[in-house]
Amino acid sequence: MFQCEEGCVQRITREGDDYQEVVVLIAGEEAKAFAYPRLTGRVQPGERVWLNTTAVQLGLGTGGYHFVIARCDQNPEKKELAGHIMKLRYTPWQFPVLSVEEENSPHHSTVKSFTSLEGSPVLVGTLHSMVAPALLAFHGETPRRRVVYIMTDGAALPLSFSDTVRRLKAKGLLSAVITCGHAFGGDLEAVNIYSALAAAKAVTQAEVIIVAMGPGIVGTGTKYGFSGIEQAYILEAVQRLGGRPVAIPRISFADPRARHRGLSHHSRTVLGELTFATALIALPDWEDERMEILTRQIKESGLTRHHLYQLKVPALPVLMDAYDLPLKTMGRSYHEDPAFFETPAAAGVLANCLLGGELDNLPRWNG
Repeated sequence: MFQCEEGCVQRITREGDDYQEVVVLIAGEEAKAFAYPRLTGRVQPGERVWLNTTAVQLGLGTGGYHFVIARCDQNPEKKELAGHIMKLRYTPWQFPVLSVEEENSPHHSTVKSFTSLEGSPVLVGTLHSMVAPALLAFHGETPRRRVVYIMTDGAALPLSFSDTVRRLKAKGLLSAVITCGHAFGGDLEAVNIYSALAAAKAVTQAEVIIVAMGPGIVGTGTKYGFSGIEQAYILEAVQRLGGRPVAIPRISFADPRARHRGLSHHSRTVLGELTFATALIALPDWEDERMEILTRQIKESGLTRHHLYQLKVPALPVLMDAYDLPLKTMGRSYHEDPAFFETPAAAGVLANCLLGGELDNLPRWNG
């Protein structure tokens, strides 16, 4: 059961076509809230609203916001329905989208005739915060190439919750976004990861594809109980469809939790035990104790069956300044956790090398 409270909208702090950030008054105190006009209609200052306050009460990492469930005094807006594929199925908020695959879609025949990713590089991450550094590094080498982001439903479902994606698109670092599963709000909607990959290649003409969940991740401190486990079968989907699966490992030397220090147990489980795919993995060319720790973890976890490379990464602070795009993960900035961001940056460099046919000349990991 979720926690629900009534509040009053005080002011709107930021908004776009598909999102509103507002300040609400609940029991005499102001708090931040998020509204999705597609689900509730557009809220206005002075309106009374019902709020889902569960995440804040639980103190979750993504719990800095309440979420508007409904407007108390307004009848639901009647809108023309498009498409027949339901998102948030069998919940009170289910709604239809025109999926890229369905028969009424203008792209139906294109997706239907798809046969292969034809060797396209597909970067597969486990955290939303991996997307930006990978793109910064990739475009730092080869600007103006078509990169498409597929957002899975492993965390946040509305694409509009991601300020990062808005900024990446505005700065030309992303050509299009596809939301698959129950994630929604992309330029294209897809039923699953396979059809999303097909659409990225055949419909949007992606040269490079990056796949990761939206903001947030589910974790339980157990071996298999985390939503980033999806990386295992996404890598397999890429390989089965004829793409080049590039796995972005989760690496940090600033995370206070021992299970995430160095090579996270998430990456050790997915890449060492669960996926049947043979992935390409890029590691930054560190020459210090970090690489000594990683070498031991890689060998112990069985990651040596993948193709590992050590690559020089561009100066991320320079790229961050050039694009006015600060990086953060789990509340930590680049300067607080450089290893985390340099790892997806290495994957971006690897993607560029794959496009250029330079794989055979790259330095292999020599652990």
